[in-house]
Amino acid sequence: MDKKIEEFLDYLTYEKKYSENTIENYERDLTRFSKYIKENKKNYSNMDYGDVTDYLIYLKTIKLKSTSVNRNLSSVRSFYSYLVKTAYLKYSPFKLISGPKKEKKLPNYLQYNEFEDLVSACDETSLGLRNRMILELLFATGIRVSEAVNIKLSDIDFKNCEIKICGKGKKTRIVYFNRVCQKIMSEYVLNARKELVKDKKCEYLLVNHLGNKITRRGIADILDKLILKSSIKHKISPHTLRHTFATLMLNEGMDIREVEELLGHANLSTTSIYTHVSNEEMRRVYLKSHPRAHKK
Repeated sequence: MDKKIEEFLDYLTYEKKYSENTIENYERDLTRFSKYIKENKKNYSNMDYGDVTDYLIYLKTIKLKSTSVNRNLSSVRSFYSYLVKTAYLKYSPFKLISGPKKEKKLPNYLQYNEFEDLVSACDETSLGLRNRMILELLFATGIRVSEAVNIKLSDIDFKNCEIKICGKGKKTRIVYFNRVCQKIMSEYVLNARKELVKDKKCEYLLVNHLGNKITRRGIADILDKLILKSSIKHKISPHTLRHTFATLMLNEGMDIREVEELLGHANLSTTSIYTHVSNEEMRRVYLKSHPRAHKK
């Protein structure tokens, strides 16, 4: 990897204190950028507006979605800002470039009966109980998968049903879980987790079949297998459970600022997309229920 990119990633890691997930995204985007400029015999120290436009066109030709194109541009733009800040460059050619408009796409979420279908797909083995623990945890709290895999046993207050979460930007918050989740979590910790960990020393709540800390990819694989056992036909991901949590909370009347706090969003605009989902659900129920709504 290019030395300047390595310096920038170190800056984000040790000075900005960005999360591991964010650093991985920056590294992936900048590796793509570095590969592009090498293959096209360019030098990032003397790129101009035309070169930047060419890169934007390249990102579109490799079929990236608008959100991914914008994230790539944001990563490279931040890298160039760092080069200017450290006096390596005088100006950034990416400063004035804008990416494509974001596609307005409502979050995908589960109906409650679909969630129950997923839970029913978990068997009675230690791994099956672990899998149900994961489902119940994500559904009860709305936390990110990257946050779930980093929960330590010491972060959990079983009596008060609270968990201390370390979110984006190393910001901590408290989330809550229900009595059903409490029961499954206690059973998992006292039985299944002990069987999986055996004589190993692991401080994390969620472990894999070897008794080590589980990964985000591991949770995604678990969900994929459970979906195949269920009757769910549409595509879902671990993040779908986060969307489901937010949507259900708003549908049940929770204030949007409280939902924002539980989700760990930096600002209200990020949370507001769930109000559109909530409104769409309200419209669907209205059209289905009102006696005049479906008359011509």
